[in-house]
Amino acid sequence: MKLLFVADPLETFKTYKDSTFAMMREAAKRGHQLWACEPQDLIWRSGGRVEARQSRAITLTGDALNWFAEGERVDLVVAEVDAVLMRKDPPFDSEFFYATHMLEQAEREGARVFNKPQALRDHPEKLALMQFPQFCPPTLVTRQEAAIRAFHAEHGDIILKPLDGMGGAGIFRVGADGLNLGAIIETLNKGGAETVMVQRYLPAIKDGDKRVLVIGGKPVPFCLARIPQDGEVRGNLAAGGKGVARALSERDRHIAESVGPILAARGLLLVGLDVIGENLTEVNVTSPTCFQEITDQTGFDVAQMFVDALEAALHSGPQT
Repeated sequence: MKLLFVADPLETFKTYKDSTFAMMREAAKRGHQLWACEPQDLIWRSGGRVEARQSRAITLTGDALNWFAEGERVDLVVAEVDAVLMRKDPPFDSEFFYATHMLEQAEREGARVFNKPQALRDHPEKLALMQFPQFCPPTLVTRQEAAIRAFHAEHGDIILKPLDGMGGAGIFRVGADGLNLGAIIETLNKGGAETVMVQRYLPAIKDGDKRVLVIGGKPVPFCLARIPQDGEVRGNLAAGGKGVARALSERDRHIAESVGPILAARGLLLVGLDVIGENLTEVNVTSPTCFQEITDQTGFDVAQMFVDALEAALHSGPQT
């Protein structure tokens, strides 16, 4: 099969931990053809089909530094490849949004896109959590300073974060004393211009912010607990958290088995659920990671499970 990866520049990949690279490696083992482009390469001309201009045919070399060899560059009609894997990292900004629209047009032309473009738009990674209130901690989404202050007065110890953040950027904790709450609200909501998410602080973060991967509606049996270091409240690996693979707890599995099939039915082949203690805190759909960390520490081949699910989805017929 011919697979087109829409991703960040290949030259920026850290292959020792990159989940997109793990997908590519497993697909190549099975004889699938690898192609890559960036969102900026997508083009849609009136009366024509969506193309990925100057897409790169790549072969994996096995070299950790020069990890791919580039073949021909071709203007691909997106609908003529067997599968498109949308793996552009956040932020979910206007350009990401426009790319999903072009990929959705490619779907109308016959393309198979994973994750489904409409589902990517319909599940902003923090707001999607609110669809599953039975699993999430007390959470507020608002622009209003007064509402945030009232939430703090009710819960005492809170976390504030921007809706478009990634890697732990822009996350603040405010304790019962309310120190710097006003300044933090001003920083995050920009005088009421931007929406903020506020959650009750979960002390279980000390044991790790668990990334639970769900593939084709089924949980990977191991998660990666990202444990805050050096007095941090953030467990994100990008913020210095330590990643420790663990078997899923009964609660982790219950959340994943409850939420996963719903999201899979909406066209989300791969989802990364963030779980702190007993609570679901985020639903990540744009470019979930942690494949290699889990595989390296447990021996469970996450990429193999993913490509199995991708092949099964392609053989099952068009998405609806």
